[in-house]
Amino acid sequence: MHTIPTPYYLIDKPALQRNLDAIDYVREHSGAKVLLALKCFATWSVFDLMRRHMDGTTSSSLYEVKLGHLKFGGETHAYSVAYADHEIEEVIAHCDKIIFNSISQLERYESFAQDKPIGLRLNPGVSCAGFDLADPAREFSRLGESDPERILGIVDQLDGVMIHNNCENDDLGRFDELLAQVEQRYGDVLKRLKWVSLGGGISFTAPGYPLDAFCERLRSFAQKYDVQVYLEPGEAAVSHSATLEVSVLDVGYNGKHLAVVDASTEAHMLDLLIYRETALLGADTGDHEYMICGKTCLAGDIFGEGRFATPLQIGDRISISDAAGYTMVKKNWFNGVNMPSIALKEADGSVRVVRQFSFDDYVNSLS
Repeated sequence: MHTIPTPYYLIDKPALQRNLDAIDYVREHSGAKVLLALKCFATWSVFDLMRRHMDGTTSSSLYEVKLGHLKFGGETHAYSVAYADHEIEEVIAHCDKIIFNSISQLERYESFAQDKPIGLRLNPGVSCAGFDLADPAREFSRLGESDPERILGIVDQLDGVMIHNNCENDDLGRFDELLAQVEQRYGDVLKRLKWVSLGGGISFTAPGYPLDAFCERLRSFAQKYDVQVYLEPGEAAVSHSATLEVSVLDVGYNGKHLAVVDASTEAHMLDLLIYRETALLGADTGDHEYMICGKTCLAGDIFGEGRFATPLQIGDRISISDAAGYTMVKKNWFNGVNMPSIALKEADGSVRVVRQFSFDDYVNSLS
């Protein structure tokens, strides 16, 4: 494994399989269908594994619709905050269901849908989100329709609705409360649908999550309204299934021991900066504490602080954990830092590189 030059994302297929096993359990015991949210993870090199345990994909753009249709298969749900005139026909050609964000978009493009099932995003105005930036129910939100009367006015044009009001929610009780509020406000709508997507952001693959109670809640909801339930996990599908492998380029001291590595939060794990979070740094045990820093010119390009068994030296390798969700789909060429390769670790421990990036990729991303 150490023959692969850093930096690279290492996808651990056995770790990914553990999440997929939990997804299989939910599919079997709840009757829900499960779609991969491509906005979180779209590394199609492992779609051959994932498609055995998931029913398809859901998207946020034309390109994601096409990727899901061409590389994953199964059901391809199309959703976008706003479709454009020049792309709507291509979206329809590659999807099995199309979900509109607003009644205005539905009225504009319904005639293009032909015989494809039509959905609408419903925004109940309540959510579980720890960050205002990611809260779909924030004040003045553009994400979905809220007024039950307006939705009832066009409900005969709908086959289903999509609700996305959970974010990193590992509390079944809170999930139950939010769903109960949806039922109370939109019950008359739900009774007239064929399917309901409850979106993503539900951490049901986390260790110790009460899967049986979760499945019972989904099953009872589906039976009450006679609908097919869909889930759209992103992070739940890939949580703790990949690392970002980096090497130490320099060490120093400036009030704290510092180690500069050959990767960057800004370029390779952007959500750490966006949400001001700290990376999980390997075992994080030992007597030697270091601030692990990225190599760009951004002063705040810092992965976090970790503890190590021995003093770090130039050339040492560090594994940055939980590097699957919202990383590879957001990576960029800031500072011209080399893009991490993508490698797969098989069940027998063997590792192979499936994608490398070059100077030509950097040049071709510009003009």
